[in-house]
Amino acid sequence: MIEFHNITAYQQETRVLDGFSLHIGAGEKVAILGPNGAGKSTLLKLITRELYPVERAGSHLKLFGSDTVNLWQLRSRLGFVSQDLQEDYTPYTQALDVVVSGFFGAIGAHGHLQPSDEQLEQARALLGVVEMAGHEQTMFQRLSTGQKRRLLLARALVHQPRALILDEPANGLDMGASLGMLKLLRSFCGDDHAMIITTHHIDEIIPEIDRVVLLNQGRIVADGPKADVLDSAALSDLYQTNLRISEQDGWYRCWHA
Repeated sequence: MIEFHNITAYQQETRVLDGFSLHIGAGEKVAILGPNGAGKSTLLKLITRELYPVERAGSHLKLFGSDTVNLWQLRSRLGFVSQDLQEDYTPYTQALDVVVSGFFGAIGAHGHLQPSDEQLEQARALLGVVEMAGHEQTMFQRLSTGQKRRLLLARALVHQPRALILDEPANGLDMGASLGMLKLLRSFCGDDHAMIITTHHIDEIIPEIDRVVLLNQGRIVADGPKADVLDSAALSDLYQTNLRISEQDGWYRCWHA
């Protein structure tokens, strides 16, 4: 589904990735874990084509087997949720318009973009799926952070994508909203659906995630089955502090040793 090979990428003047390679197959559920500044968000921006790698011989980025992906086709295959996207919406955008905007790859409502009755019906149904029914006309500014994040999840689902990509989906949420978001994510983990989550908290890695990639300073320092990678020694080294890891019912927790 996603193939990075020998990729170099910059954010402004900063080289974030250099000689970076990573393959993610169709249907895989992957968590990319690392401290702030590790390169997680840059990695996702390359996938969503918000950012492009340096062009050079022996380097390629392929999505769904092709290195030339039509953006409209990409939006129908990948659903994306991030805090940056959340901050792009104006305070006066109505909740239903947030969801509908996903059909057009837009931010908010625009007069020249007129949804069909079928699209409106689907958007209203998705509001119910993310437990936001009854909020169709509520302004974005009047919603809690957790409610805003659920709206973006509904927006990401309008095209019934083959993969969900979530950049720190529980970031900034209180405990109740965080648990609610993680519960929703678990419900979308069908066998044929891929999911990529970036985070710096292991308690956001839902049980359905079966592969974990540890990222630090733009380099992969570990990649493999969750039970093998979420190791006290590996995470202590990643975060430069002594940590202990425990697991219960597929959920992982950590604390200072």
